[in-house]
Amino acid sequence: MYKYKPIRFYLIVFSLTWAFWIPAAFVPEEYRMLLMLLGLFVPAVTAMTTVLTSKSDALKADLKAKLVGAFRVKPFVVIIAVVSFFAIIAASILLSTFAGQTWRQFSFVAGFSFSIGGSSALLTIVLAALLEELGWRGYAEDAIASYHNWFTESLIFGLVWAAWHMPLFFIEGTYHYNILQQSPLYMVNFFVSIMPLGFIVTWVYVKNERSIFACMIFHFFVNLLQEKVAMTQITKCVETLVLFAVAAIVIIANREMFFEKRHIGRLLEDAHLKKGRIVNEKG
Repeated sequence: MYKYKPIRFYLIVFSLTWAFWIPAAFVPEEYRMLLMLLGLFVPAVTAMTTVLTSKSDALKADLKAKLVGAFRVKPFVVIIAVVSFFAIIAASILLSTFAGQTWRQFSFVAGFSFSIGGSSALLTIVLAALLEELGWRGYAEDAIASYHNWFTESLIFGLVWAAWHMPLFFIEGTYHYNILQQSPLYMVNFFVSIMPLGFIVTWVYVKNERSIFACMIFHFFVNLLQEKVAMTQITKCVETLVLFAVAAIVIIANREMFFEKRHIGRLLEDAHLKKGRIVNEKG
């Protein structure tokens, strides 16, 4: 049975991504978007290359099932996740009014908060959701989960996911650069907010039978709402607290899922058995 190699995977992803993103902070504007896109492709390309060049038929079959196995997606779970994120934003805005923030945040902004080299911010958001999830859920998350329960995996992955974004705070025109210019506190808040969000994404992933497509949908809506809803950065700090509260509720409500250890070392074996049961049921 295939043995996941998380350390090697993350070293490759960080090295190659940052090799594109760090120079992007120093080159002329017309070259930034190219370097940004190349860095964004790294997790997905690394995951695909790792899987497709492996000698494991089970790993390849699992990736295919996670990508095109429509039976994995549980529409109700995805809808609940997206609606819950709407509720998180609404609660955050409501609570922020007690800190002097405006009710006008209950609206959508006309454009986006960033643009790189005249590129479409919407295109960047779409690509981020598709490519990141292809990389993270295509190999990265399973690589950690094959050695830990889903709670520990979410904690480790949240730290790694947050750190991966670091160079973006120094590339002019990015959302991350813009919030750092406002206050270092907002940069810290971005990193901290990823931690509870990681637990919620893991819940979406596992509850949808490890479907990459389900995570792409959720990731896209998270990115879009964070951009289009007229929240201030102070409200986004409040949102981080709400995210921690919601993540705690999700963990408590799904204790068995987050703390079971049956899947450790058996992810591919369990996926193969589950696929066999589905085929038999259809037959």
